[in-house]
Amino acid sequence: MSTADKAKDLQALHAAPELLRVVNVWDAITAKVVSDVPGTKALATASHGIAASRGYEDGENIPRDEMIAEVGLIARQTSLPVSADLEAGYGDPGGTIARAIGVGIVGANLEDQMKPLADAVKAVEAAVVAAQKEGVDFVLNARTDAFLKVSDPAEALKEAIERGRAYLDAGASNFFVPGKLDESQWTELVSALGERKVNMIGIPGAISQEAAQRIGLARVSFGPWSQNTALTALAELAERAYDGGGLAENVRKLN
Repeated sequence: MSTADKAKDLQALHAAPELLRVVNVWDAITAKVVSDVPGTKALATASHGIAASRGYEDGENIPRDEMIAEVGLIARQTSLPVSADLEAGYGDPGGTIARAIGVGIVGANLEDQMKPLADAVKAVEAAVVAAQKEGVDFVLNARTDAFLKVSDPAEALKEAIERGRAYLDAGASNFFVPGKLDESQWTELVSALGERKVNMIGIPGAISQEAAQRIGLARVSFGPWSQNTALTALAELAERAYDGGGLAENVRKLN
């Protein structure tokens, strides 16, 4: 399947009535394992997970070349569409999106870091233009950090709606709002921006997938929590080993 075909598939998965569930991966083997799980329809990377696996703090500290190389390696492990977390675009959103498409990526998160709205919109526009030049119906998942950086919930919701409208008007496919929102907040976002346009992260305390489906969200992903799940299992193995034990009985050989 071509990159353009994978992009069309990913767009269709976001627009479908069923909530799209994507489990974030951070290297070749995690991409292979998740791809092989029945029910997996697409993959997503997590910038935090990739940076941590290579010894960098999150927040665009990993060099862009390393991030592009890693997401390209992940894309080569699967026949499924892959969306990459490309942070804020590493100072060059358009160029970063073009390079990602070049290694087989067909969607991306692009965060606003709560920069001035005009600057954030320009970044979205640059990413959209870059994808159009590559001839790919790219799934641009424009992210706002409103609920992470604005302390007042009412103001955060107002800011998120304003930014969501602006990013979708600028050509983004979807709007990503990380944070612990309740059902009423998600409902207001979907009412303002449209069904199958808003994406959430499945963090501890998040609304259920049933609620997300009912409200009309498009996608749930798990960000760094998939890596934390794996690291928890690793830490527990070490704890058992140091206490004289061994492998848990439910361990499967997956590589």
